[in-house]
Amino acid sequence: MPKGQPTVVPDDGLTTRQRRHRPLLMVYTGDGKGKSTAAFGLALRGWNQGWRIAVFQFVKSAKWRIGEQTALEALAGVHAEKGVGGPVEWHKMGSGWSWSRKAGTEADHAAAAAEGWAEVKRRLAEQRHDLYVLDEFTYPIAWGWVDVDDVVAALRDRPGHQHVVVTGRRAHPALLEAADLVTEMTKVRHPMDAGQKGQRGIEW
Repeated sequence: MPKGQPTVVPDDGLTTRQRRHRPLLMVYTGDGKGKSTAAFGLALRGWNQGWRIAVFQFVKSAKWRIGEQTALEALAGVHAEKGVGGPVEWHKMGSGWSWSRKAGTEADHAAAAAEGWAEVKRRLAEQRHDLYVLDEFTYPIAWGWVDVDDVVAALRDRPGHQHVVVTGRRAHPALLEAADLVTEMTKVRHPMDAGQKGQRGIEW
């Protein structure tokens, strides 16, 4: 998009303003680092615009508190006290990390993911939020814990003006096809390749 101008103007009967303000379904996928970071950065932009933000983490442990959660919940407090920005909710729908052993059975995790997705669907129907961050939601889809056709239909047909961003590796082709924006993070180099573990301020 040179100089911020689209390369194609579709013959869809919409005005430039109408087309510009359509709600987006966005997917950040790929093996590179930065998918969740990008989504939370988008949440910060939305908060600044006064949007109602909801984050649903589908895999990370409820015991693990990442830096973005602390920051966004602090901004939710600023909104409540001073009316600046927008309200923020943060929900953790799973247990454990996607790359480590998790407590509980697979059935437990599948049930938690299904319950989380059902809650997202309810909120979409009620138009509760302006931006939904469905963090690491590609994994429950890939593992068959939620039905991809149900996910695509609910996200594609959501009412009103609700933006949705989904993160995680190996996004399902049907989800990619339905999305308005897809970014694939490609790993070129990572400190873990040289044996370096994650560190404060970078990974959390």
